[in-house]
Amino acid sequence: MKETRFFYVPEAATAQELPPEEAAHAVRVLRLTAGDTVYLMDGKGSFFEAEVTLATAKHCAYRIVQHMPQPAPWWGHIHLAMAPTKMMERVEWMAEKATEVGLDEFSFFTTRFSERKALRTDRIDKIVVSAMKQSRKPWKPAVNDLIPFEQFLKKPLQGRGYIAHCYEEIPRTPLLDELARPFGEGEESVTLLIGPEGDFAVDEVKAAIDAGYVPVSLGQSRLRTETACLVAVMMAHFYSSINLR
Repeated sequence: MKETRFFYVPEAATAQELPPEEAAHAVRVLRLTAGDTVYLMDGKGSFFEAEVTLATAKHCAYRIVQHMPQPAPWWGHIHLAMAPTKMMERVEWMAEKATEVGLDEFSFFTTRFSERKALRTDRIDKIVVSAMKQSRKPWKPAVNDLIPFEQFLKKPLQGRGYIAHCYEEIPRTPLLDELARPFGEGEESVTLLIGPEGDFAVDEVKAAIDAGYVPVSLGQSRLRTETACLVAVMMAHFYSSINLR
């Protein structure tokens, strides 16, 4: 039995040819030839069964055999916004695992205590695509550029927003309890804010609260930034799956 091969093609229904990087992998690594079957994912919720019609050194053309739209496995829009960690590999690990769990959008910001002030979002995007194919999910999360935290807070908050922090003097509600509250009309989006090593500054937490974000905790343990991100996404994914039912 031949291995099922998946490729990310943003406009799969109309493109008729794999993107250059995917074509190179298909032809040079997998050695696909005309007549081989491949499966495409458009990042918008659809799989496509396709047949290779042409395979050359730089091109891999196809024809669509079957369009297979998929029901969404979670409800609403899950948006994770975080301060990148000093060690880039931890951010990459988080992006990979969160994509495998399932979410809709990544945002990145710098805060007062951030140790990382630059981020290659193009590399994050490639990791997201790889994780999307690995987990067989035809939904690609958006990957937004790194911006200052105060600039992020100026964006209109869609649906519910939560900021996780560790300050005892600022009351917090467990995120699980907040997510367990029934979602009303217009609350389909959930934005999760996770700070850097050393947490947000107190005034940053207060600014987020003023912008409509609810302060929350992720449990009794003190978590690394990337771990907190994944825990928050998993909690949101769990409750969005329940709402879908």
